Amino acid sequence: MASFRTRLALLGSAAALTAGALAPAQLVGAQPAAAAEYDWVALGDSYTAGVIPAAGDIFEYPRDGCERTDRSYPQVIDRDLGSLIELTNVSCGAATIEDVTFRAQEPIGRNVPGFPEDPDYPFPPVPPQSEAVRAGTDVITVGVGGNTLGFADILFKCLELGSGSGGVGTPCRDALADDIPAKLTKVSSDHDQMLAKLHERAPHAKILAVGYPTVIPEDTSKCRYNDVKHFYSITPGDLDWLRQDVLEPLNKAIEKSTEANDAASFVNLYDSTRNHSVCDAGQWVEGILDSDDRPALVHPNARGHRNAADHVTSAILNAIAPN
Repeated sequence: MASFRTRLALLGSAAALTAGALAPAQLVGAQPAAAAEYDWVALGDSYTAGVIPAAGDIFEYPRDGCERTDRSYPQVIDRDLGSLIELTNVSCGAATIEDVTFRAQEPIGRNVPGFPEDPDYPFPPVPPQSEAVRAGTDVITVGVGGNTLGFADILFKCLELGSGSGGVGTPCRDALADDIPAKLTKVSSDHDQMLAKLHERAPHAKILAVGYPTVIPEDTSKCRYNDVKHFYSITPGDLDWLRQDVLEPLNKAIEKSTEANDAASFVNLYDSTRNHSVCDAGQWVEGILDSDDRPALVHPNARGHRNAADHVTSAILNAIAPN
């Protein structure tokens, strides 16, 4: 791991490059912009892309349905590091590990059940995200696995089963618990294959697998039953189950897969977000709806992406620092 002094030096270089890029034209003349020193490709699902309004505005038009937003962590880092790194961001909402590795994806945009239909849906397929990786890529970040686990489907089922329960019992756990181990096994297997594919496409790149933040607090009494700004109709018992037996094991599966690959490192977002769950006062993840009553469906807001950007930036600078 690079020393803190080395990371500071790199950050200083990034700041200088950014300052140069912002200098008035009459001071820098008509020289062409310098090429970035490092190439970075950002891959992942909605927790990388941003997707929800609370994570910023969609900045790509015409839309491709992947819903990359301007306050998502790849875009924050791109602004922070200036011309030190050239970003290619092909993350896409609803992406599975297979969509990253080898399968063309049909993006869903904001066409979410229970909310107004996206006027631009359906969208044409986008290529497998791994195709954006080239032999000369220096850094790859990838945050994916939740959709392979089927977390969105689990969430909707828990909402349905908890409705009318009065917040009592564990109807979702009772219905779905037996399916979770096989889903986690698939996440592990698919993640292993994805890392191997990325290493094959860019043998010299450092791969940073980005984990998921804390979504559900350890003290689920913080979560108000039937509050759409929290988890609406999911019972406290099911929230405990989702945290302990679904989401924490998902992170562990990704971390274990990453540790088994010499070219990859794991970026832990869980620990730094423990006091910023959906149900905490300083939330970095929105609930079913955000504070402005817009669909959020348990996704990080701009503050959550800012935290992710800080941790991923540190990992990127460590990856590119001289040994």
